[in-house]
Amino acid sequence: MGFRHVTGALGLLCAAWGGWLLLQQPEPWRIAVWLGGAVVVHDGFVAPLVFAVGSLAAAAGLRLRGVPRAALIVAGSLTAIALPPLLRPGPAANPTVLPLDYLRNWLLAMAAIALFTVLHAVLRSLTRRT
Repeated sequence: MGFRHVTGALGLLCAAWGGWLLLQQPEPWRIAVWLGGAVVVHDGFVAPLVFAVGSLAAAAGLRLRGVPRAALIVAGSLTAIALPPLLRPGPAANPTVLPLDYLRNWLLAMAAIALFTVLHAVLRSLTRRT
């Protein structure tokens, strides 16, 4: 059995276990709606945005491979995860529910992703010259 078959079987096993755990919940439909929303956010927002950025970069003559492409994927995933606290409608009734400055933290994470991507590109270009 090849690596692909083993990882595929492991993925199916994990999906079955997750489905079984979902059915054990008192209101499994609420979790299913949330998971469906995650798919809609990914397919309706993150994937088209990453595709658009990649297309614009290709039109500009840039090649996004490896680390830059991974940076776009990580930034899109973090944005999708951060959307609920970023879009919350004002102060919460319970201040301990979302106690952090999520906008600042998201911006710091995006800046860190951009910084490490640029540093990688600079280091790679310097090592190619030698």
